[in-house]
Amino acid sequence: MTHDVSPAAPAAALPERPTVPSEAPTTGRLIGIDLARGLAVLGMYSAHVGPDVTVGGPVGFLLEAARGRSSALFAVLAGFSLVIITGRPRPRTGRAGRQAVVRIAIRAVVLVVLGYALTALDTEVDVILSCYGLLFLTVLPLHRLRATTLALIAAVGALVLPQVLYAVRKSIEEGGWADAVVQADPLARISGTDGVVELLFTGDYPALTWAPFLIAGMAVARLDLTRPGIRARLALTGGALAVLGYGGSWLALHLVPHALTVISSATGGGSASSAWWSDTVGEPEGGTPLAWLLVAAPHSQTTFSVLGNTGVALVVLALCLTVADRMPRLTRLATPVSAVGAMALTAYVLHIVALWLLTDVWHVAAVEDETMSGLPVLLAFIAAVMLLATAWTRHFRRGPLEHLLHAATRLARRVK
Repeated sequence: MTHDVSPAAPAAALPERPTVPSEAPTTGRLIGIDLARGLAVLGMYSAHVGPDVTVGGPVGFLLEAARGRSSALFAVLAGFSLVIITGRPRPRTGRAGRQAVVRIAIRAVVLVVLGYALTALDTEVDVILSCYGLLFLTVLPLHRLRATTLALIAAVGALVLPQVLYAVRKSIEEGGWADAVVQADPLARISGTDGVVELLFTGDYPALTWAPFLIAGMAVARLDLTRPGIRARLALTGGALAVLGYGGSWLALHLVPHALTVISSATGGGSASSAWWSDTVGEPEGGTPLAWLLVAAPHSQTTFSVLGNTGVALVVLALCLTVADRMPRLTRLATPVSAVGAMALTAYVLHIVALWLLTDVWHVAAVEDETMSGLPVLLAFIAAVMLLATAWTRHFRRGPLEHLLHAATRLARRVK
C-alpha cells in the first residue's frame, strides 16, 4: 500500500488548549476549534494508516479528500491558536505581551526538537513538527496586526511565495549553494538532515509556502466571531477560495497548451487530469517543469493548492464553530472527536510511535496490499484514540504531552 506522507503533525493542535481569559473566545467556540482539530487529526490518521485511495468508491474519495487538506486545516488552526495565546481580540502588551511571545518561542523550539526525534524513528510518515516550529517563529512578528492586514499578507503570500519557492528550488537544482549552506548549518549536523534549507525550501513541507496558512488563521482569530453572519461570510469566503484554487487549476490545465502532457511526462505518466485536486498525479521526477505551477494537488506547493486548501480549511472551521454554538445535541455526539482535538499533539505522537512499534506487522498486513485491508486498521486507530482522548479529557484539562509543553513554557513567567 502506498502511504501518503502528508504532514502528520497537527499544527493547529500543537499550541495547548488555552486558558479562557476575558477577551478569549467563549467556551462554545473553543469546543468548535477542538472539533476542527479533531477532524484534522482523523484526516491525518486516514492519510497515514488507511488504505490507498486507489480503492476507489466513497472510501477512496474520503481518503483522497483528507490528503493535504487536513494538514492545511492544522496550519490555519495553528495561526488561530497563536493569536489566542498572544491576546485576542487585542494583543497583550507590556510584560504580559512579552511573556506570551516567549511562550510561543519556547513552544517552537520544543516542536523542532520533538519533530526531529520522531523523524529519527524512521517511519513512513514525513514528520512536519519541526517545520511548524519554524513557522511559529516566522509568523510571530505579525501577531499584533489587524485581521484585514493579516488577510492581505496571507493573500499576497499565497500568490507570490509559491513562485519564489519554485525559483529557489530551480537554483538549488542548478547550483551547489544549498550544499554549502547545509555543511555550515549546525542544525543539519545535529539532526542529520539538511537543516534550515530543508525546512524552508527543499523539504516536502517547506515553511515558505506554509506560512500563508498560519497567517490566514491569525486573520480569522482577529475577527469577532460573535457578530451575526460572520461565520456564514467565513464559509462563503472559504468556498470562493476553494473554487478559485481548484477551479482555477482545472481551467489552467485545460487551457494552457500541452500543460497536461508536460505534467504527465514529468511525473512518469501520472494522472495529470486529476492534478487540479488530487495527489495521485505523483511528484515530478528529474526536475520540475514550469507547468507544475498550474496544478492544485494537495502537496504541490503552488498558488492554486494554497488557495484551494485554505478555502476548504475555512469552510470546515466555520461549520465546526456553527455546530458548537448552535447544535448542542450534535456537539455532544461529536464529543470524542472534540476530545481528540483537545489533545491533538498527544494523539499525533502516539500514532507515529504506534506505526514505529508495529513496523514489521504493518509491512506484512498493509504495505504490500493496496486493498481495503487497511480500513480495519484505520478504524482501530481512530476508535483507540477517541476512547483514550474521551477518557483522558474527562479527568484532565490537558493531554499528557500538552501538559509537558505547558510546563516547559513556565519559564516565560520570569520575563519582566
